Parts: sequence; structure tokens; C-alpha cells
Amino acid sequence: MAAFFSGPTKHEAPEPLEGPVVATITGGTILWFVLFVVQLPFYGWFDDHGRLWWLWTCLAGAGLGLIGIWYVRKRDAAIKREAAAGVTKAEAVE
Repeated sequence: MAAFFSGPTKHEAPEPLEGPVVATITGGTILWFVLFVVQLPFYGWFDDHGRLWWLWTCLAGAGLGLIGIWYVRKRDAAIKREAAAGVTKAEAVE
């Protein structure tokens, strides 16, 4: 336990993991929207029990997910554009 608090570590941060980010965000957005739709018929019950915020949280998650999809698609396109430009520059050097 003393080694844990002995001071700053000298390790470098690992590289970020890249994966199917667009698919992950899209799946999460769909899940939030499905949860909203499934809870919608129980609006009265949620209102009576003070849990109406559950419904609006799911809708907010779906809305923010749409912004997230837009963002990660732009990011993915920029990464691919940069990679293609790097390949073109490398070919020009040779």
C-alpha cells in the first residue's frame, strides 16, 4: 500500500483504443430511444410515483446520442482523410 502513495509514477500513458466508435454510439443511441418508447405507455405510473424523470432521461440520452453520432462520424471522416493525405505525401516523397 505504501508503494501506491509513494509518488508519481514514471509510466507513459497507453495509446487510446480505437474500435467501432460510430457503431457503438449508434447502438447506445438506439438503446436509449427504445427505452424511451418502452416506458412511454407507463407515463401515468411514472408521474404518480415521482419517477417521470426516468422517461425524460431516456429521451435526453437519445437526443445527445444523435449529437454523438454526428460528432463521431465527422471525427472518423477526418481521421480517414488525414490517413489518406499521409499516404499521398509518402508516395510523393518516393
